[in-house]
Amino acid sequence: MADSSANVPQRSGWNAPSASSAVEHATIGSSIVIKGEVTGNEALFVDGNVEGTIHIPGQRVTIGRNSTVKADITAREVVIMGTVQGNIKCADLLDIRSESYLHGQVVTQRIRIDDGAVLKGSVEIQRAEKSASVKATPAEVKKPEPPVVGAKSEAALAATSAAPAASTAPAFSERPATAPEAKTEQPEGEGAKALAAAVARRVAGTGGWFKSGR
Repeated sequence: MADSSANVPQRSGWNAPSASSAVEHATIGSSIVIKGEVTGNEALFVDGNVEGTIHIPGQRVTIGRNSTVKADITAREVVIMGTVQGNIKCADLLDIRSESYLHGQVVTQRIRIDDGAVLKGSVEIQRAEKSASVKATPAEVKKPEPPVVGAKSEAALAATSAAPAASTAPAFSERPATAPEAKTEQPEGEGAKALAAAVARRVAGTGGWFKSGR
């Protein structure tokens, strides 16, 4: 069976979905009027009239140029190309196209407004919610640093520098100093006798001859 949406002519003044994208979202036609609550889990394209609420969490809601919506809209993304009177809550982006009209309170994370669009009301920009909560970890205990091998304290360095040079210099053996031999002095009388004896021996050796120097 052929897809009948491929034969639907595109109307001037609004961006009609193509045949390939018609199966990706639900559509409320231009001749349909809904009064009440519209909910679902798929993207929604509104080209008719809706009065009440539109609740499509996690999906995209598009309001066509020929549509008139008097409803509060809750969705992940909202694109307005027609007329909307109501409050809008977007989890991500609110896109207001040119020649569109919006009257109400807006709560969104991002907003885009084209030239020629009309916005009456208040706008509140919220921060994105964190997907994963960060668990608090206990403070890491600082481990003592190991002592540095070979490091000397100032006291050890001072003791080393104050040590005598003899402790580091090679030891040399020194001969013990000997005391000078004590000279034995003879008395004057004994010296004269020894001299006389020597002279006598000299004279005796010469045969008894002695010559005076005078």
